[in-house]
Amino acid sequence: MAIQPIRLFGDPVLRKPAIEVVDFDKELRKLVADLTDTMLEAPGAGLAAPQIGVGLRAFTWNVDGEVGHLVNPRLELSQEIQDGPEGCLSIPGLTIDCRRALSVVAHGFDMYGEPVTISGSDYLARAIQHETDHLDGVLFVDRLDAEARKAAMKAIRESHWFGLEKPTVKVSPHATRGLGF
Repeated sequence: MAIQPIRLFGDPVLRKPAIEVVDFDKELRKLVADLTDTMLEAPGAGLAAPQIGVGLRAFTWNVDGEVGHLVNPRLELSQEIQDGPEGCLSIPGLTIDCRRALSVVAHGFDMYGEPVTISGSDYLARAIQHETDHLDGVLFVDRLDAEARKAAMKAIRESHWFGLEKPTVKVSPHATRGLGF
């Protein structure tokens, strides 16, 4: 298992929808291990395969001491909404309030192909929605209202990392509690 470089905003892989996992094999287990190691090292509350350059529908999370993963997620979202701070390991240094469903039921598979259902609210729900968005080529800044998105894009353009020739970073400067997903 190895820590992988994290792709940054502007890398085309972050905008391309990931494909369904069909082979639950040794390579998938290595991917999940790499995602977990990279997420924990960053540190972040979640990490999706596209964030390390792999276009497969898999992600990991680390919320309140619980580390897990989900492959090929399908979400059921609550009607209740939460607003709260959100960041992203692919957009280092940026944290902005974002609207999400308050709770989620996520159906998918573990790395061995066994069916899994994860239910969560608050921070876990936010992390699962954020990572599933990554699998669909959606970044959290896409979910902001026009004014907040404009401010976010300005901050991104002014960041030290934006426009780097190779847009990757191994460790995010995010604070503890993993506001970066």
